[in-house]
Amino acid sequence: MDRPIIALATPPLKGALAVIRTSGEGVFAITDELFSKKISGIKERGLFVGEMHNAEGKRIDQVVVLAYPGPKTMTGEDVVEIIPHGSMLIVNEIIEAYEAKGCSYATRGEFSSRAFYNGKMDLVEAEAVNDLINATTIESKDLALKSLSGEASKLLKPIKDRIASLMALIEVGIDFPEYTDVEEASAAKIAKESKEIKKDVDALIADAHDGQIIKGGVNVAIVGEPNVGKSSILNALLEEEKAIVSDVPGTTRDIVEGDISVHGVPLHLLDTAGIRASKDKIEEIGVTLSEKSIEKADVVVLVLSAAENQMSQKEKEIVELAKGKRLILCYNKEDLAASKDEKKLYVSALNKNVEPLKEEIYKTLNLSEESFSKPSLSNPRQIGLLRQISENMREVSIDADNDAPMDLLSVNLQAAYHAAQDILGETGAADVQDEIFSRFCVGK
Repeated sequence: MDRPIIALATPPLKGALAVIRTSGEGVFAITDELFSKKISGIKERGLFVGEMHNAEGKRIDQVVVLAYPGPKTMTGEDVVEIIPHGSMLIVNEIIEAYEAKGCSYATRGEFSSRAFYNGKMDLVEAEAVNDLINATTIESKDLALKSLSGEASKLLKPIKDRIASLMALIEVGIDFPEYTDVEEASAAKIAKESKEIKKDVDALIADAHDGQIIKGGVNVAIVGEPNVGKSSILNALLEEEKAIVSDVPGTTRDIVEGDISVHGVPLHLLDTAGIRASKDKIEEIGVTLSEKSIEKADVVVLVLSAAENQMSQKEKEIVELAKGKRLILCYNKEDLAASKDEKKLYVSALNKNVEPLKEEIYKTLNLSEESFSKPSLSNPRQIGLLRQISENMREVSIDADNDAPMDLLSVNLQAAYHAAQDILGETGAADVQDEIFSRFCVGK
């Protein structure tokens, strides 16, 4: 934090333009040494057009320089962004020139971490930067923007304050019992309030699962016996010939993957090897991978032949393997059905008629329209800490109902409060925070 940093903020590829970002004490002075115009002393952000030179004074390129004096910047420090032509040769020359003058190349996520440590954003907002970069749908991008603007953090802060109020009530009662004008921390009041807090936290967890689905999508394993049309269904869903299709059973040996979006939800499709007993070692490995894909899947699509009236023993075993998952029974080759059962889902991969399957996958996710507009604390770290708060508040309510000592209640309340602080990044747990920022792009 006590040194200026620099990094390429755009992809390291040839293009019309590139953006190089710098931040930290001294970047204005360094830019003055390398740029044909002086920017030090400006009070408001400014745009300058001129020439950038190397440390020996040799011209590198004509550039645009954007200068942002701190602390009213993204990082809270002086920031300079240089926009040269998009040649990596030029980019590297400019970066080397700044490094020669004392800049260090930024580590992953270091710009965002400086924004966090300088109080420009909390940890939830900082994580939203990464969500925004990785968004693959408009819906996931919109949710990330809500978190970036602080809307997700605002959901937790009232809960944290209510926990703090309960802690204060108990501590005052323990430390200053002689004050009769202080509200009494009765067990009944603590039990009632802790149950209400738990209820609100559980609602956040429920919303978090919806947000996690919208942001990250779901894994959909397409499984079944050989030759029922799994690969053809994958190709029809992707609208491309990605998986090899053959009349020969056992053609698919490995997992074939592809991504689509249905109503704004990313679906990660996995076409698997036909599950059957086989003496072929390679096919046997493929079958094992298929069974593992069921374990990892959020949704399992069991493809059946519409020409068959009942499940085979192997298909029944697949249903057993998928127990606890969102399971969809999909009858392919609908034109071969002797008669259709209105309770069954029919598709025709041959005729590219797979829309009913898309809709059924989406239906199993149980998302409401509100899920797409509601901010949420939805990454695994945040959800894990919310669950911890919920468990702590459950323990508080149980202990209060059993008239446990007040200092025992205070232990679980403090644990819940610290978990809320951890979500927002208020505890100074630098090791956890550094791990989060290490997942970012270098120029972020």
